[in-house]
Amino acid sequence: MRTGFFALAVLAACHAGGTPRSVLVLRGACAPVEFWDGQACKPRGDAVAKIAEGKAALDAANVDSAKVALDAAAQAGPLDHEANIELWEQRGIAASYIEDDAGARAAFEMLLALDPGHFLSYQLSTKATFRFEKARNETTSKGAPAVEVDWAFGQRVGAPVAIDISVLADPKQFLHTATLFVRTRGETAWHAADVPLAEPAKDHHLVLPAIYADKAVSLELYLKAYDARGNEVLTWAQPTRPREIPLRYDPPRPWWQKWWVITIAGSVAVAGTAGIVYEVTRTPPSTVGGTAMVH
Repeated sequence: MRTGFFALAVLAACHAGGTPRSVLVLRGACAPVEFWDGQACKPRGDAVAKIAEGKAALDAANVDSAKVALDAAAQAGPLDHEANIELWEQRGIAASYIEDDAGARAAFEMLLALDPGHFLSYQLSTKATFRFEKARNETTSKGAPAVEVDWAFGQRVGAPVAIDISVLADPKQFLHTATLFVRTRGETAWHAADVPLAEPAKDHHLVLPAIYADKAVSLELYLKAYDARGNEVLTWAQPTRPREIPLRYDPPRPWWQKWWVITIAGSVAVAGTAGIVYEVTRTPPSTVGGTAMVH
């Protein structure tokens, strides 16, 4: 079996049920150590190393050095989701250690927006854990950022795949763009499609190109969302545990059931019937009817 996305670039907009849908253009996905700058995959900076440097300085009670390293990490992005979480955790801890209530609250609020279920180590100073729990209590009522990817059941191989991406909540207003990663099940490489989220509309109606296949297949997908600087701020599913869209396979009709065969056959049948009718009604008979009388 051969499966894969059509190489044809579709430039027109599709409509499904009267709803305009934007056709997504697929590109090759970047490696985990890279980021997409809008034109190509580029290597990430040294942010991870700077975060590790800041954490080591905090462990050594050198808050000033830690703040310098963590500020440098924030400028060295874009950060992946894990590094972004680590950065804001360490910034909150550093602010707590110098009794910077406003700085600690802002850092921990961002941390909880990135990872609502996050917990600090119980081994940390109460200066940090107290401020973290206070931030958790204050942010609970605001809700967590959320994006949903949805699709209709019964979609099929050989047809564009309609999906919907909806921003359900964005209390920090940091959902700027998203990348949808897709592949047919069994493929090793991911394809990526970039979607703007920072628009008045919260619902985005999209179409993925159709795929080739000679049997039913599943389309695997996951999504990452980014802030205006390209830092990962939210994930939906994971490459190791993607969601799946089943695509049914409708086998081609036998040649004798094709519309053109039926049309031709119908035309031949009509022509044959017309010829018979003509023969019966118009052709002179070979004998003359009548009654012979002998006198």
